[in-house]
Amino acid sequence: MEWQLVIDCREPSRLVAFWAQALRYRPQPAPDGHPTWREWYLAHGVPAEELGEGDCADRLEDPTGAGPRLWFQPVPEVKSLKNRLHIDLKVGGGRGVPLAERRERVDAEVDRLVPLGAAVLGAMDDPENGHYAVQLTDPEGNEFCVV
Repeated sequence: MEWQLVIDCREPSRLVAFWAQALRYRPQPAPDGHPTWREWYLAHGVPAEELGEGDCADRLEDPTGAGPRLWFQPVPEVKSLKNRLHIDLKVGGGRGVPLAERRERVDAEVDRLVPLGAAVLGAMDDPENGHYAVQLTDPEGNEFCVV
């Protein structure tokens, strides 16, 4: 079975640009026989007025093939509630790595993501339980964590 993560959004191209860099993914090429996703959508009966401008590059894939694909599905409404599902970017190395070193790794990744369009919501710093993570949002306000 294959699966993909679908993220509802207002501006797929904006989130594709952010998450491609955040996850070190790449835009998924359009299916064979179609130079762009826009051409593929049109060939499958999606009205041009629903597609907006551009080539409709709204999908990402892991260049190694190990991770799931992501599809940024355009929807008319803005995000209004907390996510029921979120992505954890696991860069700290897990509990086998000293907490101070994990904190440095997490903070370095946060420092890389903020200029790309992420916003920091806050840190979850619980040294008694050996836990450190930072909660952020992507450019459309979807929450994710760096741990």
